Amino acid sequence: MNFVEELTWRGMLHTIMPGTEEMLAKGMASGYIGFDPTADSLHVGHLTQIMTLIHFQRAGHKPYALVGGATGMVGDPSGKSQERNLLSEDVLQHNLEAVKKQLTRFLDFNSGANSAEMVNNYDWFKSFTFLDFIRDVGKHITVNYMMAKDSVKKRLEGDTGMSFTEFTYQLVQGYDFYYLWKHHNCALQMGGSDQWGNIVTGTELIRRKDAGEAFALTTQLIKKADGTKFGKTESGAVWLDAERTSPYQFYQFWLNTTDVDAKAYIRIFTLFERPVIEALEAEHDAAPHTRALQKALAKDITIRVHGKEAMRLIEITTEFTFNSSFQWEDLFDFSEKDFLKVFSSTNTFFISGKTFIDFVIGDDVLNLLVEVKNYDSDLNYKHMFESKTEARKLIMNGGVYINKIKISLDQKLSDFKLFKDKYLFIQRGKKNSALVVFCDDVPYEMERMKDLLKD
Repeated sequence: MNFVEELTWRGMLHTIMPGTEEMLAKGMASGYIGFDPTADSLHVGHLTQIMTLIHFQRAGHKPYALVGGATGMVGDPSGKSQERNLLSEDVLQHNLEAVKKQLTRFLDFNSGANSAEMVNNYDWFKSFTFLDFIRDVGKHITVNYMMAKDSVKKRLEGDTGMSFTEFTYQLVQGYDFYYLWKHHNCALQMGGSDQWGNIVTGTELIRRKDAGEAFALTTQLIKKADGTKFGKTESGAVWLDAERTSPYQFYQFWLNTTDVDAKAYIRIFTLFERPVIEALEAEHDAAPHTRALQKALAKDITIRVHGKEAMRLIEITTEFTFNSSFQWEDLFDFSEKDFLKVFSSTNTFFISGKTFIDFVIGDDVLNLLVEVKNYDSDLNYKHMFESKTEARKLIMNGGVYINKIKISLDQKLSDFKLFKDKYLFIQRGKKNSALVVFCDDVPYEMERMKDLLKD
């Protein structure tokens, strides 16, 4: 497999320094990509670079994932209109551990000579004094060279300007490249196209400081076909961490991509070979309504990020939500943990201080519905149904379901079964649904359910 050819046909390659292909053709090479730990999870915006390292390793080369414990303290100005807040060492360390754990899902760290390695630039910066840095590194790169970078010029032309801290970022990243070239034989740095200026500063430092030779390659910045930012939804970024973005929400993000975007994404974010992708495209073009591309894309990425078991539960969630033949009782053999995972993207409401039997004895469906409440973290609540009058009207219009059964005003509550004697499923219209939990202590129950969902 030829690494550059692979990136090219997948539509990932943006810019490549002359001589890079020839260097890679000589045999196994080492290359790296940096990840700044600004959060305790990577998001789908990082997947392009993760896929780049995966293809690099599959082509027989040795990938390094640099986690920026030092550069995370500075902040990369590339593509940003203002300086970001600096993180404390404790927060950075927590983020580092989380990011490291996520990267191990994608790269092979036990494959012999080309095993992936993870490095932290804090290890070589922690004892590097400021005076040593400006003497040993700063003297090799001129201010004119640094100011010519687009990332610097754009900030200097803006309203906020640029701090000295961010101005020196390209020197810090450039030294990362020099250090890895010197101590790990890393001849190639890769990254998004917005990183080109920082990357070539590293190649220039290597040339000026040690008369060495190093190379650069960047990938396309991914955008949606309509020009909006990739990886963002109404609720924010799409994270790889299941606690930030549930596996079901993650799957739905990919499933809901447009036809145009799906054709690009299936090349970039899956490992499907070209004939498989072309066959999927042909199937999709013949019957777009089946969404063959989106389904294949969503399933493949979800399995690689969250695993086969999570995908199995997503398929059950989809069946429960959209297949009328899949009944509430079909979930009763599940463990409570798996059951809650099926409803991980469903609103959770509570009925506090009463058991289901209290309502069954009273046999009044309206009394039950007006007790259903959703609580926020401060224990403020809102009702699912504001009054009996509202609930009665919705029932008469056929808009209320319990456990997927449309209810009537004379419905017997004894007809309904609870999962584990505490869970009901209530739908209000087509778009509003809730998993309803009977409990004595809402804060305790909220925390217990949260803990249960943790792996």
